[in-house]
Amino acid sequence: MSKNIAESTFREVSLEKGFFVLKFQNNSNKTEIYKRDIDSSYIQLHYCVKGNCKFHFNNNSYTFNVLDKHSIFLYNPQQELPINLEILPKTSLVSVIISIEKFHALFSKEASYIPFLSDNNKNKKYYDNTEIKANTLIVLQQILTSKNHSSIRNLYIKGKIYELLSLHFDNGENTNDEYCPFLVDDRDVLKIRKAKDIIILNMSEPPSLQELANEVGLNLKKLKEGFKQIYGDTVYSFLFDYKMEHARKLLESNQLNVNEVGLQVGYSTSSHFIAAFKKKFGTTPKQYVISLQND
Repeated sequence: MSKNIAESTFREVSLEKGFFVLKFQNNSNKTEIYKRDIDSSYIQLHYCVKGNCKFHFNNNSYTFNVLDKHSIFLYNPQQELPINLEILPKTSLVSVIISIEKFHALFSKEASYIPFLSDNNKNKKYYDNTEIKANTLIVLQQILTSKNHSSIRNLYIKGKIYELLSLHFDNGENTNDEYCPFLVDDRDVLKIRKAKDIIILNMSEPPSLQELANEVGLNLKKLKEGFKQIYGDTVYSFLFDYKMEHARKLLESNQLNVNEVGLQVGYSTSSHFIAAFKKKFGTTPKQYVISLQND
């Protein structure tokens, strides 16, 4: 099942009985709401690949705020945990919903190091909030961007979900770096994250790709392909989105005029900034400010 609302996309992929995946991509400027009944026999894993989302429970008396590149794990055999979800603007989320019966079948041999599967804990509720590992993030990006034909896509996603689960519960004893042919080891991941920090810090005058590669100590090919694997976009497309989002927040603060905001994000002429902003958000900076005042 899939649904498109303006710039928001939601897709549900049923893998087999008691096992399905939800994919959310909210590229709009509005918060999207998603609700669904989930009974107590299901485990929920929610991965916030980008942005921010909020899970409300017990009639909104308790909220899990899932931050950028973090995941939450939910299981409570004593109480139903229906999904009541706020997906904030510019947020991508992957949710894996799997019955405890199916999960036991997958991980019966690994129960010794998965805490909630131990004999002492198997009937207890379990919650976990962790940062998404770099190798896991790559798989999540592949799941979000899969565009295969329907039947092939579902098979592809199923394989990726198995890979996702194995990475999530890997105890680290047999880890290797084969998850990505371009990211030889965790040091390369750190270098690519450093590259991201450099272009953000110098967004008004970013270095060339070759200069960036030299600065972080990677060859150009590894930088380009590794960056795409981790962040799901090219270096400069990522920077463009970041600059436009930063510009939008500056406009909302109402402390700078349009020309000043444009200069802050690296546009020497207001016309170029206006064109870029309109390309991203479908409206000019001035019209955006007016709409905020009207609201």
